[in-house]
Amino acid sequence: MCSISFLVLITISISFFSSSLFFLLNDYTIFLEWEVVSLNSVSIVMTFLFDWMSLLFMSFVLLIASLVIYYSKEYMSGDLNINRFIMLVLMFVLSMMLLIISPNLISILLGWDGLGLVSYCLVIYFQNVKSYNAGMLTALSNRIGDVAFLLAIAWMLNYGSWNYIFYLESMKNSLEMEVIGALIMLAAMTKSAQIPFSSWLPAAMAAPTPVSALVHSSTLVTAGVYLLIRFNILLSGSWLGDLLLLLSGLTMFMAGLGANFEFDLKKIIALSTLSQLGLMMSILSMGFYKLAFFHLLTHALFKALLFMCAGAIIHNMNNSQDIRLMGGLGVYMPLTSGCFNVANLALCGMPFLAGFYSKDMILEIVSLSYINMFSFFLYFFSTGLTVCYSFRLVYYSMTGELNCGSLNMLSDEGWVMLRGMSGLLMMSIFGGSMLSWLIFPTPYVICLPSYLKLLTLFVCIVGGVLGYLISNVSLFYFNKSLNNYLSSYFFGSMWFMPYISTYGIINYPLILGSSVCKSFDQGWSEFLGGQNLYNELVKYSQQVFIMHNNNLKIYLLLFVLWIIFLFSFFLMF
Repeated sequence: MCSISFLVLITISISFFSSSLFFLLNDYTIFLEWEVVSLNSVSIVMTFLFDWMSLLFMSFVLLIASLVIYYSKEYMSGDLNINRFIMLVLMFVLSMMLLIISPNLISILLGWDGLGLVSYCLVIYFQNVKSYNAGMLTALSNRIGDVAFLLAIAWMLNYGSWNYIFYLESMKNSLEMEVIGALIMLAAMTKSAQIPFSSWLPAAMAAPTPVSALVHSSTLVTAGVYLLIRFNILLSGSWLGDLLLLLSGLTMFMAGLGANFEFDLKKIIALSTLSQLGLMMSILSMGFYKLAFFHLLTHALFKALLFMCAGAIIHNMNNSQDIRLMGGLGVYMPLTSGCFNVANLALCGMPFLAGFYSKDMILEIVSLSYINMFSFFLYFFSTGLTVCYSFRLVYYSMTGELNCGSLNMLSDEGWVMLRGMSGLLMMSIFGGSMLSWLIFPTPYVICLPSYLKLLTLFVCIVGGVLGYLISNVSLFYFNKSLNNYLSSYFFGSMWFMPYISTYGIINYPLILGSSVCKSFDQGWSEFLGGQNLYNELVKYSQQVFIMHNNNLKIYLLLFVLWIIFLFSFFLMF
């Protein structure tokens, strides 16, 4: 099953990639209409949009999916139901493809809900209480976006059809389109885990690692960004764009801070995904949708690789995810560590790796743009934080000695996993330059003063040095984050967002429900209802009982009257 799926997906991926090149070079678009059913004058039509953007994104999704499925062949080899797992992943990819090629809100909703449903099944794949909680948090957070989507569909009834692509340009200044834009933005923010819906993304790390590599790098979380890229006309020059810039900038900052306090390997990578999603959203809100798409593709490559390496490390560490127990992995697992470091450097924006081309261009465009000081600070400080937590992660996991015990079974001989990783390794090195030459046929020349040109590099170097100094540990050493326990607890728990979106929402309704239950259901309603009725009936039957016991004549007379009553009743009918 794994090998067949891998071959089919990678073949389709290559064909889509070559098609996207043809479409891109010739500025070519295909709009397909498939009439599903025609009844009298009513026709139900399914529309598909094939342009360079949808084909390129699909080819990347299928490439990563194929390598993830190949990787799962070894990673999930102990699972008896591996075919069920592969089927779930394939359903996920199918939903994603439906979402990518739809210019129609109804068919997007099919793919959108398919993603939500299958992601819930994948998050609870390893069945325990923690997974169930994470799955419910994921599903319910995404339901908010689904409701917004349904409302947007209802608002689209003001127009002739649900093909939003026809109305964006002509109706962009109307009130209806503004409402639709706000609802679509809400839906995209829940799917891409922007503030205040961020808490589900680290919780979804309860899923198997191959799922994290596929879902939390290139598919589920980028669905929101992709949707907003399609609706980008509504954001530019509107209050929606300004609001999205603020929220996504804060998300980027919050995730970068949180990752510096986290010790769970997968959660650190999840928070880095959140930070990069904030970067994509914020540059998109400024109107540079091609840059957002470019970063979306390069990020998908190195983040999937990062998750795959993390999975191999977790396997070898006997399913432990705590980075404090790792150390010296560069000696024991050289190939995996090499891939891990390349992916980490690409994430930091190391020159000439995949992440550099998109991140550097985004930051230079930000320096060039008309933007306030606060947003500028968020962009560059968050970039520094990214390098900071990446170097911290490398310091904890790659240097020093192994901290989990003197006897270990670390080996780098998961050849199937390594082959899956090597495919993405090549793409993480060459993917950025290749895409930049394809997507931007005329090179961007961004003229800036030298201090702004070098600011990105300076911020990255300072972030890396700080990451090393903060995590540097020696004998008789007191942890720096424990010195400021309260502030580090606040920053390390994503500004208390997981608590706010669980206990914060559920607490007061539960207290209200408890008081209603006590005062109504088990209080007055019980006193005046069930219990009162019972007491009254007991009282009446006691009185009748006293009469019957004391006088036989009355008893017999009542008996006769009862018979007469019954007889007359039957005669009437």
